[in-house]
Amino acid sequence: MTDSLSAMLGLGLFGVAFLAFTEKILPAPPSHVLLLFLGMTAAPDLTTLGVLLAVTTFGSTMGCLFWFAMGGRLGPDRADALVCRYGRYIFLHHATYLNFARAYRRHHVRVSLLAQFVPTVRNYLPIAAGALRLPPWPFALATMVGATSWNVGFLSVGYFMRDSGSDLLSVAFHIIVIVAAVDILLLLAVRYWRLWWPRNKAVRG
Repeated sequence: MTDSLSAMLGLGLFGVAFLAFTEKILPAPPSHVLLLFLGMTAAPDLTTLGVLLAVTTFGSTMGCLFWFAMGGRLGPDRADALVCRYGRYIFLHHATYLNFARAYRRHHVRVSLLAQFVPTVRNYLPIAAGALRLPPWPFALATMVGATSWNVGFLSVGYFMRDSGSDLLSVAFHIIVIVAAVDILLLLAVRYWRLWWPRNKAVRG
C-alpha cells in the first residue's frame, strides 16, 4: 500500500489531489491512513503542510461534488434503491443513509458539514444531497469547511509524528479505533436527541 502511495506522490501535487479525489470514490486506503501518510512523509515543513491541506481539501471536495452530480442524475428513488442494494458492501447502512437524507431536507448546510466527520458517510452521503436537488453552492462550501477540518487533524498528527519512528499502520489502526468510538458516541447522541426532543417539545407545548 505504501509503495502505491509513494508512486502517486511522485506525480507531485497532482498525485496528492488525485489520491484525495479517489479516496472519496473508493476509500482504499481510508482517509485516515492517507492523510497520516502524507503528514508523516510528504510535509518537511509547515509551509508544505499547508499546501497539502489545500490540495487534499480540493481533491476531497471534488470527490463529493462527483457524487453530488451522480445523485442529481439518479434522483431520490434510484439513489435510495442503489444504497439499499449495495450500501452494505461499502459499510453504508441504509438506515444511516435515510436518517441523514431526512435531516438534509431541513438542515442541509449543517448536515453537509457534519457528514464530513463520519467515515463512509462522508464519502457517499453527497449522493443524497444531489438526489434531493439541494443548492450546490452551500453544499460545496459546507463540504469544503468540513473536509478542511477533517484533513487538518490527520495531516497534523502525521506531521508531528514524522520523526517519532512510529509505524504508520499501527498509528492508523489506533486512530481508526478512536474515530470509530467517537462516531458511535455521536450517532448515539443524535439518536437520543431525536427521541428526547419531540417528547420535551410536547411536554412544553
